[in-house]
Amino acid sequence: MRLTYGKLVAQTAQLPVPKDPPLKDPKDFCLLGTRLPRLDTPAKVDGSAVFGIDVKAPGMLVASIERCPVFGGTLKSFDATKAKAVPGVRAVVALEPSPWTGTTGAWAAGCAAGVAVVADTYWQAVTGRRALEIQWDEGDAASLDSDGIRAQFVKLAEQPGVEDGDAVAALAGAAKRVEAVYEVPFLHHATMEPMTCSARVTADGCDVWAPTQNQTRAQEVAAELTGLPKEQVRVHTTFLGGGFGRRLESDFVSEAIRVSKAAGAPVKVIWSREDDVQHGFYRPATYNRFAAALDAAGTPLAWTHRIVAPPILLKFGPLEKGIDRTLIDGAANLPYAIPNVLVDQVAVDLLPVPRGFWRSVGISQNAFVTECFFDEVAVAAGKDPYELRRLLLRDKPRHLRTLELAAQKAGWGTPLPAGRGRGLALAEWAPTTCAQVAEVSVTPDGSVRVHRVVCAVDCGPTVNVGQIEAQLQGGIVYGLTAALYGEITIDKGRVKQSNFTDYPMLHIEEMPVVEVHVVPSDDKQGGIGEPSVGPVAPAVCNAIFAATGKRIRRLPIGKVA
Repeated sequence: MRLTYGKLVAQTAQLPVPKDPPLKDPKDFCLLGTRLPRLDTPAKVDGSAVFGIDVKAPGMLVASIERCPVFGGTLKSFDATKAKAVPGVRAVVALEPSPWTGTTGAWAAGCAAGVAVVADTYWQAVTGRRALEIQWDEGDAASLDSDGIRAQFVKLAEQPGVEDGDAVAALAGAAKRVEAVYEVPFLHHATMEPMTCSARVTADGCDVWAPTQNQTRAQEVAAELTGLPKEQVRVHTTFLGGGFGRRLESDFVSEAIRVSKAAGAPVKVIWSREDDVQHGFYRPATYNRFAAALDAAGTPLAWTHRIVAPPILLKFGPLEKGIDRTLIDGAANLPYAIPNVLVDQVAVDLLPVPRGFWRSVGISQNAFVTECFFDEVAVAAGKDPYELRRLLLRDKPRHLRTLELAAQKAGWGTPLPAGRGRGLALAEWAPTTCAQVAEVSVTPDGSVRVHRVVCAVDCGPTVNVGQIEAQLQGGIVYGLTAALYGEITIDKGRVKQSNFTDYPMLHIEEMPVVEVHVVPSDDKQGGIGEPSVGPVAPAVCNAIFAATGKRIRRLPIGKVA
């Protein structure tokens, strides 16, 4: 007989709780630590998997939305006459904007102002959308651009910040001082499936079909917009065509519910790629100012790091002590044994650019800036970057063994083909630690070629080794794409990029050989979906320096001048 756990729960709950139950010896595990095939692979291969765009329901219509191109802009007026004349168009619905910031404890919907064209098919909806005549009130953000944002960052970086007498004194009395500025841009999530959501709103219930990472907030948004109790809202989660944090937001859910309610029919809202790129929730750009002090023997005595950035966590309410913990993750918890460390963060809280959690969140920025600056410190100290890391990780055994495994498997210190360089980086997505070594060359025209990435990870006790490898490989693809190409720029309050033509992805022929090595570990178990994203950019940039002597302090890498 075969029974599910659910069938046994009620009876099991009546049993006495055993005291000190014996745990199975790991040598007797049958499943943990082995390789098992994913259960969803057959459905994805044969096409039976249902993603957001695949949802069907009786009487379902399709909507395409023209949104205000400027952050925070509003709808002044529109004429839908020509749109309604398009065959198959059933309705045109005006959508008021909702702010991207929310009240404390709430996850905001954050929808742009827009006009939805509802039709029998997607193409009819898009054709009707193109026929709309719209006037926007672009608002104050219409003058916003990337240069102005950077100027704000630079100005705030110069202002007095947190004082730490020990760090200041160590810098003042240093035998050698190292300083640098590092910058990272806004980034888009670029999920392979653009945002899409279907909704059916009736008097006695609401169904939402969504590729969402945040079912709780999707249900709350539906209840708020329909006036229904949450018990009458049903959220059906489809496969995600990539999430990466973008589908934590509920803007695309809110739109589908509002359009369905207005149209009086089930509606699927489909975003185009251009919609997706230009109306996202972007990883914050940051400006990072570093200084480090070395003694006469080249030992680091002090490290200061100022982070200037627009916070993500304002969407939940006021920041505690003005600090967004996601912006300092991977910087404030520097693993190296440097006696005087000062990290402070300046929140640029007036920017209207919507921000969101991007895969690995603060680690994605701070692994790059801290690990590259650490390499600069090592060079200034006249020390091998690997050996200096080893020395300063003496109190961090988990970090140390991960670093050592990556370096060993990559052949750190052994000769490379002419023109190639190796770079190393380490990051922690607590408690998982991940170290990577990249092998890189740079062509005469400045193009970067990443030949090999060796990745070591300590995630504690393993479950499915194959899945660990796949997640780490995928994270390296994601992080390398961003390092080489990723950048969202703003002009006149608009996102300039629109599709993969100007927000490119890594092509298969550009993909390096990736080797994954798992550290045998009984330490605390950690996640595996995020840790490999952060180290790849600094590993590559440190390898570029090793190959060419040129430092990359601003992403994306692009051409090496």
